[in-house]
Amino acid sequence: MATGKQTKTSRFDLDSPEWYLNRELTWLAFNKRVLHEGDDDRVPLLERLFFVAVVGSNLDEFFMKRIGGLKQQVGAGVRRKTVDGMFPQEQIDACYEQARKLLQEQRRIENDLRILLEKQGITFCSYKALSPAQKKEMDRFFHAEIYPLLTPQGIDPAHPFPFISNLSLNLLVTASEGPNGHVFMNRIKVPHGVGVPRFLKVGKKNLFITFEELIANNLDALFPGLHIHSAELFRVTRNAITDRMEEQANDLLSMIESALRDRKFADIVKLQVNSEMIPQHRGMLAAELGIDEANDLFEAPGLLAKRDLMELCKIDKPALHYPAHQPCDHPQLVIDEPNIFHIIRTQKSILLQHPYESFEASVERFLREASRDPKVLVIKMTLYRTSSDSRIIQYLIDAAQNGKQVAVVVELLARF
Repeated sequence: MATGKQTKTSRFDLDSPEWYLNRELTWLAFNKRVLHEGDDDRVPLLERLFFVAVVGSNLDEFFMKRIGGLKQQVGAGVRRKTVDGMFPQEQIDACYEQARKLLQEQRRIENDLRILLEKQGITFCSYKALSPAQKKEMDRFFHAEIYPLLTPQGIDPAHPFPFISNLSLNLLVTASEGPNGHVFMNRIKVPHGVGVPRFLKVGKKNLFITFEELIANNLDALFPGLHIHSAELFRVTRNAITDRMEEQANDLLSMIESALRDRKFADIVKLQVNSEMIPQHRGMLAAELGIDEANDLFEAPGLLAKRDLMELCKIDKPALHYPAHQPCDHPQLVIDEPNIFHIIRTQKSILLQHPYESFEASVERFLREASRDPKVLVIKMTLYRTSSDSRIIQYLIDAAQNGKQVAVVVELLARF
């Protein structure tokens, strides 16, 4: 019932932390939603595996950029709260708690998918589970293709602890001249990159073992005559935040290249180890790498660097993928006219909706014809991102080589 008295309007204090979400925690919440796609049985199996790999890649970026930046603030003694009311160290602690939960859920989903994939003829196998003939085949491959790539590095008082590059996989190997002899410690960097897959196919079927497991089971070739005690996998993540005055840079590209070089030697923000690693070895690595073992060490009872699962997502099994998308040609462009500029002048305007309508038959065609048309003098555009197989860059190069002025605004520095 109305009383006739005017009720005072509630005042909102927009400076109160209760109205704000933390940027870092919402980023982790977003990736939790991405991971849910990997747990959705309505999604094709290899697409589910892809989402698990994407979360692995995103978490690498999160620790490199977000945690790295927060650690820099802590090191600089920053005591300013964010709008949501958290100090830098409080954000790190909260992020670590959520990240560990996310990693645990990621491992569960990965294990579930391995079982389902095996039913579809895609099997992750250990070296020990291979048949004698399969072991012989893989050992022969190791000696011919992998052995020349490996360089053991000793770890002892006479040798400084080797530099561990960002996101590299490494084996910590202990060996001695006999079961009870003096133990030598060595580091082997696991080769990985272009032309070096993480997952090695055994035979002609979709049976896979990891690159590092094949190395670990052929260590006698690297340490002849020695008794191998252990081979334990570890991985480091380094800070990707480097202080640069972008607005004052005379050459932004050179500045970005310099920042990328500096990343290689930046501080370590995370150490990942297999759960089977001996506690003394964990402590030694943490001390040598200068990290807090209690907080910055993450153990995984399985595959490290889950981003590499993307390799397997390319397996040619159409039933385990989303159906291939086939965009249609825009009806205004499907006319008997070879010159796209004539079409545009005739049609006045053409509204394109991607990915439903073909990018190749519209935008790519426009640039391809512009690069060759003698009447085109200048091409100006903004280029946000392109895929590795995009033809856009080549068309712009062709245009420049054909004497046209080409001016492109390109994104050099991205932030998630």
